[in-house]
Amino acid sequence: MKERVSSEIKSKILELVEKVVNGKIPIHKISEYTGNENIATIVRRKAIEELTKTHLPAIGSTIIDFVEVVGRNIENPIGAIQIPLGIAGPLKINGEYAKGEYYIPLATTEGALVASVNRGCKAVTLSGGAKTRILFDGMTRAPVFWTPSIDEAIKLVSWIKKHFSEIKKVGESTTRHGKLLDLETYFAGNIVWIRLVYSTGDAMGMNMVTIATDKICNFIEEKYPGETQCISLSGNLCVDKKPSAINILRGRGKSVVAEAIVKRSIVEEVLKTTPEAINRVNIVKNLLGSARALSMGYNAHYANIVAAIFIATGQDLAQIVESSLGYTWTEVRNGDLYISVTLPSLEIGTVGGGTWLPTQREALSILGVAGGGNPPGVNAKKFAEIIAAAVLAGELSLLAALSSKELAKAHERLGRGKRH
Repeated sequence: MKERVSSEIKSKILELVEKVVNGKIPIHKISEYTGNENIATIVRRKAIEELTKTHLPAIGSTIIDFVEVVGRNIENPIGAIQIPLGIAGPLKINGEYAKGEYYIPLATTEGALVASVNRGCKAVTLSGGAKTRILFDGMTRAPVFWTPSIDEAIKLVSWIKKHFSEIKKVGESTTRHGKLLDLETYFAGNIVWIRLVYSTGDAMGMNMVTIATDKICNFIEEKYPGETQCISLSGNLCVDKKPSAINILRGRGKSVVAEAIVKRSIVEEVLKTTPEAINRVNIVKNLLGSARALSMGYNAHYANIVAAIFIATGQDLAQIVESSLGYTWTEVRNGDLYISVTLPSLEIGTVGGGTWLPTQREALSILGVAGGGNPPGVNAKKFAEIIAAAVLAGELSLLAALSSKELAKAHERLGRGKRH
């Protein structure tokens, strides 16, 4: 019976592949003919193999159940991509939410990155650990409204602020964990932006705040007694997936600081340099160099660590753009090195998005933050502190490598493997 069913399925797959290749069935309609997303994925992949004259066995090798992820995480799947996953640590963290020693999962194809972060973890941990603090926690969405004149725009803003409690109730009616904390208003002539700020529990929260904001926009259009129209649910003052001064100054997601005092002996023994040398590189490279380039990120390589953790744990990869902006500060104190990293717009979550996928959830489990926290929000805050501490470790190690002129040698040794 099993063989007969298998034979029938194989026959059906071949028949559908032929129809796709001949243009009789479009790629996005295959699921309607299979009734099963896993079979549809096989059909789609085999059709692509024929259409592109390729062979894709590695892409087809995955533990993902496409019945679960289609309509949630992906459309038109043909398989999955695998990226090497390394581990750095232990990293000692003295935070409000992250307390103890952690092993950091880093998914990357860049040789030397994991080794570098691992070295930084060692130096920070031997010096007593990194202190972490969250300064702001709020996800934003900023719809934009048209009014006929600046007078009407001012009236609209006045009405919105006067009816904040009603607007809050409307937005929060769409979610169990989302809370509208505040709103900010901005003008450009007769155009008005309302930057709504929400708490989102353990979720990164973009879907949550988008749904809530949509209902708020409908409420404003229906109830405002003057003339206005919502032009766009997102007016680019949020700001999502783009570098911006407003996120750096006002914060979006989690604004986090991590700091450590690394003892001179450890700087010399583990990092093979001196506090003075690291401080000099930070001032000239991260501060003066970034200013000369008009950069929005005064750091050495936050994006390396943020991206590697985001990939490993199922975060929204496009938000690496704003999540990796930030500032590195160093001082020489009584012969030791003080170092801090400030990430104003770290947009992360431990529920929702790709966090529930099997490998990503396991990576979150390594950090002890998989799923929702008790109370809601504590897992995401703990995760934010861990990321900030990992960024600190990576930043420290790279600045040390630059100051000791070892960066190129490290990449020569670890970043260049066998040539095929």
